[in-house]
Amino acid sequence: MPIMYTRVDNRLVHGQVGVTWVNHLGANMIVVANDEVAEDEVQQSLMDMVVPDTVEMRYFSIQEAIDKLNLAGDWQHIFLVVRTPQDVLRLVEGGIDLKKVNLGNMHFKEGKKQITSTISVDEDDKKTIKALLDRGVQLEIRRVPDEPATDIMKVFS
Repeated sequence: MPIMYTRVDNRLVHGQVGVTWVNHLGANMIVVANDEVAEDEVQQSLMDMVVPDTVEMRYFSIQEAIDKLNLAGDWQHIFLVVRTPQDVLRLVEGGIDLKKVNLGNMHFKEGKKQITSTISVDEDDKKTIKALLDRGVQLEIRRVPDEPATDIMKVFS
């Protein structure tokens, strides 16, 4: 399957994702898998603005992503972006084979505990992360490509 990299970022596609990560990966397509954004043309337009014209954008609901990602051609170098680890789990449970996932940004909010400068988790996040690890998905924390990756198990309890 041509998914090059998968990233959890609650901001989805912004300058860092649309330029820095795309250039680092050599991706020619970004797939945003998010039920809300799949129906919101305004959010899609805002994300389209930060991506080079040479990169195709697709906005799928989680179910559409499950239905379509396994059909992608070998010429498609896909950077998959989701908002939450729960979205990753739904994709994996739906048959998308994700071996490694980058936790890039999960903002702090009420009820969450900050475990790194960019990652905050609540009990549901912890349960979901454990379920992903139990399914053999490797989880790393990394904001930008030139930063060393941190294995989630080094900061997760």
